[in-house]
Amino acid sequence: MQMKILVTGGGGFLGRALCRGLLERGHKVVTLQRRHYPALDALGVGQIQGDLADRNAVMHAVRGVDAVFHNGAKAGAFGSYDSYHQANVVGTENVLAACRMHGVSRLIYTSTPSVTHQAGHPVESGTAQDVPYATEFKAPYAETKTIAEKMALAANDSDLAVVALRPRLIWGPGDQQLLPRIVERAKAGRMRIVGDGANRVDTTYIDNAAQAHFDAFERLVPGAACAGKAYFISNGEPWPMKDLINALVQAVGAPAVNRHLSFKTAYRLGTVCEKLWPLLHLRGEPPMTRFLAEQLCTPHWYSMAPAKRDFGYAPSVTMEEGLRRLARAWGCADP
Repeated sequence: MQMKILVTGGGGFLGRALCRGLLERGHKVVTLQRRHYPALDALGVGQIQGDLADRNAVMHAVRGVDAVFHNGAKAGAFGSYDSYHQANVVGTENVLAACRMHGVSRLIYTSTPSVTHQAGHPVESGTAQDVPYATEFKAPYAETKTIAEKMALAANDSDLAVVALRPRLIWGPGDQQLLPRIVERAKAGRMRIVGDGANRVDTTYIDNAAQAHFDAFERLVPGAACAGKAYFISNGEPWPMKDLINALVQAVGAPAVNRHLSFKTAYRLGTVCEKLWPLLHLRGEPPMTRFLAEQLCTPHWYSMAPAKRDFGYAPSVTMEEGLRRLARAWGCADP
């Protein structure tokens, strides 16, 4: 059955993949984001420009839709708390209020594993049921996404079915943020492995991240097994951090990264950067933060069993196949 579906943050990496996949499944798609994207026009997506923190804009965007994929958020490892709070907390409040106002019955919320990140607490084969929310935060992104996820799941009831998905480190062709920054640093010789790089971590190829959203959407109704719950999403193939970084950069023709930085040094550097950036009014994100240092050297990998059990998620693109697709997209030989 064709539906009209709103994707917030449709111009982003995952947002575009969600739009393409929903269109391929025969749905009509509209998006809400702050600027206009010609690439979405080319897909045939209707675009509404507006800020998630603007309740009127969100109310307008949700009017007349059957379901919402709330993917829009402010991401990153650095910035003012208020900027993250407005996008992630106030934005989610507005989406929930609009769903109630306009009788939307299904909400798929894109969360993050960062809501469970605790310093000194590795996660190995974890599930959302056995890994608790974090209670201390070094980055406003993780803190505000935790508030927003709790709020979204608490809204689940007999009228509005809500599921929260936590894809881990999405990568693949079309990424305009994470991978280009890593490649730039690797080519300039400024990339470092934090610690020994042996910590195993999960990642998610872009097609698998989108597939998890579609699988959950198809099963999501009030009272469904997945309604009111959160799920980690990944490829289910944890790799050592050093192997992962080098596989990504070499797939796109950048040199291998072999130089290391101890965690203690990286953490101290992050502390200094967090103080200097606002003091000197420096633009962009600093090269290191305390949160990033912890993320880079802590094991983080998850069980896909709950997602498979409750809505049939099974990654269809392996790490090796994803790397081949990435290489071809960048015009490089297969790795």
